[in-house]
Amino acid sequence: MSLVKAQDVRIVLVEPNHPGNIGGAARAMKTMGLADLAIVNPSRFPDPQAHWRAAGAVDIVDEARVFGCVDEAIADCGWVVGTSARSRRVPWPIATVERFAEHLVRADLGGRPVAILFGREDRGLSNEELERCNHHLVIPANPQYPSLNLAMAVQVVCYEILRALTRVANTDAEIGNPRSPVPGEDSHPDLPTDWDRSPATAADLAALYRHLGQVLSTIEFQDPRNPRLTMTRLRRMFARIRPDQTEIAILRGVLTRIERTLSRHLPQ
Repeated sequence: MSLVKAQDVRIVLVEPNHPGNIGGAARAMKTMGLADLAIVNPSRFPDPQAHWRAAGAVDIVDEARVFGCVDEAIADCGWVVGTSARSRRVPWPIATVERFAEHLVRADLGGRPVAILFGREDRGLSNEELERCNHHLVIPANPQYPSLNLAMAVQVVCYEILRALTRVANTDAEIGNPRSPVPGEDSHPDLPTDWDRSPATAADLAALYRHLGQVLSTIEFQDPRNPRLTMTRLRRMFARIRPDQTEIAILRGVLTRIERTLSRHLPQ
C-alpha cells in the first residue's frame, strides 16, 4: 500500500483575482506542512503582494506552478476534490472537511497526488470545474454568512488534513492499538484502499468522457447541441465508483469497438 502523505496533497487555486490571497494560501499551507501549490490562470502573478502576504512561506510561492487550465493542473492526480458552498441541481458525492481528511490519509492512491480545488474569490468554482471532481468538500459554517476568504478556506482544509495525518501517525506508533472507527465512516463513500491497479487519473477520466460523448452523439443517444444532463450524470456515476486505469482501458476498448462496428455498417 502507498498511503497518502503530506507531499501528495496539491492545493489548486483557480483563477485567483488578488495576489495577496496567493501569498496567504501559501502561508496557510506551510504552517500545516503542505508545499505543493498550483495556480490556474491567475490575474496577477508573480506579484510583490504575494510575497508580502506569504511572510515566511515565500518558498511555497516561488515554487508554485502556474497552469493555463484546471485540466492541466490535475492531469496526473488520482483524486480530485472541489470546495463548494453551493447546492447543485444534480447532487454530487459530498463530505465535510474533517470526514474527508480522515478517509484521505488512509487512502491508497498508488502514489498519485490528490488535488483540492479552490475557486475564485467572487464566485467559486464553475459547474464544469466541479464536474471534474470526484467529491465536493464543504466547510461547516454559519448558514447566514458562510463566506470564507480564500486563504482562510485553505487554512481550514490544510488544518484538518494535518490533524488526520497526525492521528494516523500516532495510532500507527502504538503497536497493537488498532485505529478507532471514524464517526460516520460507514456512510461516506470509500476511497480506494489496497487496490490491484492504480486509480485512474483526472486525465484518464477526461479522455474517457470525451470518447464517450463522441460515441453517444454518433449513435444519436444525445444531441451534442443540447446534451442536457446526460454527461453530467455519467460523470457523477464514475466519480462515485472510482474506476482504475485498467477499467478505463476496458471501457475505452468497448467504445472503440463500437466505433469500428458502426463504421462498417453506416453509409460512407
